[in-house]
Amino acid sequence: MLSSALAHHWRWWRHRRTLAGVRLIVLDVDGVLTDGGLWYGPEGELIKRFDVRDGLGIRLLQQAGIEVAFLSGGRGGATEVRASHLGIRHCLVGARDKPVALAGLQTQLGVAVEQTAFVGDDYNDLAVRSLVGLLVATADAARPLRRQADVVLRRPGGRGAVRELAERLVGPTAFGRDLRARGWRDRND
Repeated sequence: MLSSALAHHWRWWRHRRTLAGVRLIVLDVDGVLTDGGLWYGPEGELIKRFDVRDGLGIRLLQQAGIEVAFLSGGRGGATEVRASHLGIRHCLVGARDKPVALAGLQTQLGVAVEQTAFVGDDYNDLAVRSLVGLLVATADAARPLRRQADVVLRRPGGRGAVRELAERLVGPTAFGRDLRARGWRDRND
């Protein structure tokens, strides 16, 4: 147990400079912002469950000046609604080729590979490896992604994984110190 905890902290410490330079975080949706389950209503409408802790994590990142984007191969409307509620300006859904979509977003925003972090959970997220400075996997991600990831979160997808990453990025900053001292004074979506 102790060696596992030390290895976890070592991985984060080893990437501290990259973490400090992140300007863009791109989140896969199904399996990262949700638990990967799909629910269907009686009319066939797709329903997804999002975690409010991840919502606050996204708001913390935005307040700290980090651009957050959604990149998903899926569709269904729920992702776009969630993005709108959180003020996400770049919600790329139905992306058949994630590397092409990600590279286009980086070009549009003028963000370098080294300044980009990507959070994923499955095989289709491996394709962006060469386009990001920091590849992050959820705790319950597919084994090949966990092995190739720079860091692996302790929280599973849809259960506070994004919040965990936000606290890692924002915590050491002046904004993070102020947040701990004064608390959060906005909506908790």
